[in-house]
Amino acid sequence: MNVMRTAMLLAFMTALFMGVGYLIGGSGGMTIAFLIAAGMNLFSYWNADKMVLRMHHAVEVDERNAPEYYGIVRDLAQRAGLPMPKVYLIDNPQPNAFATGRNPQNAAVAATTGLLDRLSYDEVAGVMAHELAHVQNRDTLTMTITATLAGAISMLGNFAFFFGGNRDNNNPLGFIGVLVAMIVAPLAAMLVQMAISRTREYSADRRGAEICGNPLSLASALDKIARNVERIHNPDAERNPASAPLFIINPLSGERMDNLFSTHPNTENRIAALQQMAGSMGGGMSSRTAPRAPETPAAERPAPSGPWGAPSTQAKKPTRPAGKWGRNPTGPKGPAS
Repeated sequence: MNVMRTAMLLAFMTALFMGVGYLIGGSGGMTIAFLIAAGMNLFSYWNADKMVLRMHHAVEVDERNAPEYYGIVRDLAQRAGLPMPKVYLIDNPQPNAFATGRNPQNAAVAATTGLLDRLSYDEVAGVMAHELAHVQNRDTLTMTITATLAGAISMLGNFAFFFGGNRDNNNPLGFIGVLVAMIVAPLAAMLVQMAISRTREYSADRRGAEICGNPLSLASALDKIARNVERIHNPDAERNPASAPLFIINPLSGERMDNLFSTHPNTENRIAALQQMAGSMGGGMSSRTAPRAPETPAAERPAPSGPWGAPSTQAKKPTRPAGKWGRNPTGPKGPAS
């Protein structure tokens, strides 16, 4: 079912891409668009996850430089029966997270420093369990490729604005075709992307609650994230809006209505569903059931490094006090590896 769904999605997006090419340049434009779309589909399958991580300046972390965060993901992956994904950190004060990758064997999860700073241990576990549920449901390939193609269709619409109105080209519908390429096609791509994202969030919430064992922790996390997203700007997401459906909560704005144009279901509805699930589990499990990273004696802990701590060459730079998640990043952002 997931393979069929992905194939149908790619076929629709490819057809839409070709349609825009036809509106801009006739049969020649459609042929060029087909070749571009085929190349993008192939490229997206292998590289879209890396592109998304780079867009948000995600930095890979491990057990040495982010022991507790990494330990949460490791233990949750074991509980879900998943291979250990790569773990990334995004230096951004807005609390949020997403998962990406073409399959569970090549998956990655990413959380912002805002998420780790503002949420409790159990709430972080709930969020990362939600992201691992997307990995287990194989949503990550579909959502990552749709984000890439939706962005490409929007760029093609912008191309139509500058070159589609040339009377010497082969545009069969003239100015009307240009308007369709500029407005209708990007809107259709956005609606498909949003509809897919919204239908998958509820199932990821449910499965994520099962993985972490505490629906109320995930419900509390969703409430905190939604309230903070409304007031904390995410510049990288604003520059790359096609990636918004990947996040657990829409990073562009705090949407309150469950309407056609929302990238995510209404947060209150998601919380209500999790509370109902907790009730069916007997009030939810104790927060002590959330997986915890094993304690390491202080003498054996490695010195903080990488995105969670300043390298020794930067020791003289001022840093914020170390908290339970380790030191916050002070060095420049680096591209995802």
